[in-house]
Amino acid sequence: MKILHIVSSYWPAFEFGGPIESVHQLNKWLIKKGADITVYTTNAGLKKNKNIILKKETVVDGVKVFYFSCYGYVHFTFSPALCFVVGKNIKNFDLIHITGVWNFPVLAAAFWARFYKKPYIISPRGSLMKEPMEKKSSLIKKIFLFLFVRQDLKNASAIHFTVETEKEEYLKAGLPLKKSIIISNGFDAEEFEKQISEDFFRSKFNILSDKKIILFLSRLNWKKGLDTLIPAFAEVLKKESRTVLVLAGPDEKNYKKEIELKIENCKLKIGKDVIFTDMLIGEDKISAYRESDVFVLPSYSENFGMAVVEAMACGLPVIITKGVGISKEVEKAGAGIVIEKDEKQLTEAILKILKNPQMGKEMGQRGKKLVEIEFSSEKVAEKWIEEYNEIIKL
Repeated sequence: MKILHIVSSYWPAFEFGGPIESVHQLNKWLIKKGADITVYTTNAGLKKNKNIILKKETVVDGVKVFYFSCYGYVHFTFSPALCFVVGKNIKNFDLIHITGVWNFPVLAAAFWARFYKKPYIISPRGSLMKEPMEKKSSLIKKIFLFLFVRQDLKNASAIHFTVETEKEEYLKAGLPLKKSIIISNGFDAEEFEKQISEDFFRSKFNILSDKKIILFLSRLNWKKGLDTLIPAFAEVLKKESRTVLVLAGPDEKNYKKEIELKIENCKLKIGKDVIFTDMLIGEDKISAYRESDVFVLPSYSENFGMAVVEAMACGLPVIITKGVGISKEVEKAGAGIVIEKDEKQLTEAILKILKNPQMGKEMGQRGKKLVEIEFSSEKVAEKWIEEYNEIIKL
């Protein structure tokens, strides 16, 4: 089984969020399960990384990765070199797995797959859900959808969704669908088993041991719900003065300035009440989860929510909105509190967990169990191999 995975940006371009990690973890485990995986991607987010070699095979955790130069708007990732190589080599693969919707590599891969009559799967990763479609560049997206994307979706052998909610919204939008695949993102527990000193994170960011940490770990982006989180935290602080809000994530499109203004308007102090850490990876990220008291992600919309899974894997109770893809699973398992995107509800949920540490601990334990049962990378890879085989045989 030879699979070509096309994605606009890839490991280690972490600034582009959860899919960077989840797509690589999937490919890594597919290799372990015997699949032959090759990735064609661009150097988006990696142009300053001297370890990235263009147009030549780079083996990352057993995965063969080819990076190609891209130009222009960073999220469109226009890459003539990638298009040429896909057209030249696509006939050597059994199936094409495309991640994304609005990027040039997606268009190129779908075009060449149709040209050579190769089966292909598209994983939109939430890009076609209602909230992101309506809130950001909606007119441009609708035109692009009509001119290009509909044809790509219509001819795809299958569309992949990470949760049932994503599929429901896709169908409500009246988009074409031959076959659906619902498989969650996988979580690789090996990375999170590292031994790290007990106060590693607090020491690094000068957070006192008696402070309770509310952790937000995601991109600093409009859709993540920081417009609700900041004023909600201001109310929490009035009742729990020994509390700090940690905003851990890369700034996207200079949105951090809006957040800082919101913090100032709520009469909070940066560095004291609210701490920005920028993007956390490796030990920094793991220790942030382990040393926090509650994880929050009050997003408008998330097709899945990989950071939520990571938080639960570390035994951290989570507070998320109904717009987060795995909210139903979290609510059913009792691994946290699921709310509407509402300032008052968020305030009450945070205080409820902070004032009841035993309840938070029990939620964390249920979350760990949920991750072990539902989101194992090994099980996810096995499901994918079954789907790949079924499509290839058609």
